[in-house]
Amino acid sequence: MKENGTGINIKDLSLWFGGVRALTDINLEIRRNEILAIIGPNGAGKTCLLNCINGFYKPQKGEIEFNNKKINGIRSDKVARMGIARTFQNIELYSGLSALDNIMAARHILMKQNIFSTFLYFGPAHKEEVAHRRTVEDIIDFLEIEHIRKTVVGSLPYGLRKRVELGRALALEPKVLLLDEPMAGMNLEEKEDIARFIYDIFEGQGESYPDTPVLRDGVDSIVLIEHDMGVVMDLADRIVVLDFGRKIAEGTPAEIAANKDVIAAYLGQK
Repeated sequence: MKENGTGINIKDLSLWFGGVRALTDINLEIRRNEILAIIGPNGAGKTCLLNCINGFYKPQKGEIEFNNKKINGIRSDKVARMGIARTFQNIELYSGLSALDNIMAARHILMKQNIFSTFLYFGPAHKEEVAHRRTVEDIIDFLEIEHIRKTVVGSLPYGLRKRVELGRALALEPKVLLLDEPMAGMNLEEKEDIARFIYDIFEGQGESYPDTPVLRDGVDSIVLIEHDMGVVMDLADRIVVLDFGRKIAEGTPAEIAANKDVIAAYLGQK
């Protein structure tokens, strides 16, 4: 059973670039055992918020705590090792490598053996790499991309590249998964597939993948940035709305759908 409580606590977070305020005094809890959606118009600060959480940006003010440990200012690779992974609005893959190699590359952050032990083929490094490859193959099977595992990513259709990127994030074995517009540019069928994967990742697949904890047990929290309001209303347990870098609303999907400030800022006046 998943643990409840707060996974990430954001206090008075502010970020600016020169004279441009990207985020202003954001206070937010990302709770365990929930899918949290962050919505808002373009330029509202949604991606900036994720960039602060996973260490790409260093906010000028405020604190971000993960499991009661301050993480703002920590490098993104260290944040990933702590259990926070993400996908990107613009796909960030190694376009000259295969789908398998892209997902495997993420596992290297978790490898314990040093480079010198890799020369001992039957040594600890080899055993560790076999275990990592088994996890990667489970992720490939789960995302239904076995048929393109050896295909160079740069030649793949957009929807499949998005799946590979999701697989790379899963390979980091996150406790918190940050998804930045994972369905942008997809057709209806592709969106339905990604929505199914998101829900199955969150819930966990039990003994279908007994040797891969992130698939077996699921993740503690998912933070989803998405413009498709139908998807948001179906998947999210709670929604936060940003506008011009400020939080203007927070609540259940039903509460957000009826919020006049949200209607004015994002959903459009009726």
